[in-house]
Amino acid sequence: MDHTTLHDQDADVSVTAENEENWPSVNNDSDFFVEKDGLKFAGTHLLLDLWGASNLDDPDSIGHSLEEAARASGATILHTHMHHFTPTGVSGVVVLAESHISIHTWPEKGFAAVDVFMCGTCDPYKAVQVVKRAFTPSTIGFSEHRRGLLP
Repeated sequence: MDHTTLHDQDADVSVTAENEENWPSVNNDSDFFVEKDGLKFAGTHLLLDLWGASNLDDPDSIGHSLEEAARASGATILHTHMHHFTPTGVSGVVVLAESHISIHTWPEKGFAAVDVFMCGTCDPYKAVQVVKRAFTPSTIGFSEHRRGLLP
């Protein structure tokens, strides 16, 4: 995959914490590790490859869709940042107290790569249903990874 197609010399790719004082405060006293199927691990990381997808070039719409996915999963949204590339494409992240949801789109290919990584009591699979509704892919490639699996 040629990532150079996503770069624009005039693009502002810097991220600042200018509004950090307005971010929600989250009590991080618990470890948020997940216990499932007799295993304990940091969290579930779902990787989605959306093919034949739509709605891939509007950063506001994409941001709202990913925030809806986070809320459906029971996650706490801390910050959302979307960047629109010239001529097309969006990269963005919704930072969660429980980790993140990110997206990178190639509208000209009808393709989006979506990561849903969550720890704690959140259900990342609920985010998948929202993503499917928002981007209406004809095909989805899917994998699950249990991050930080304890021995």
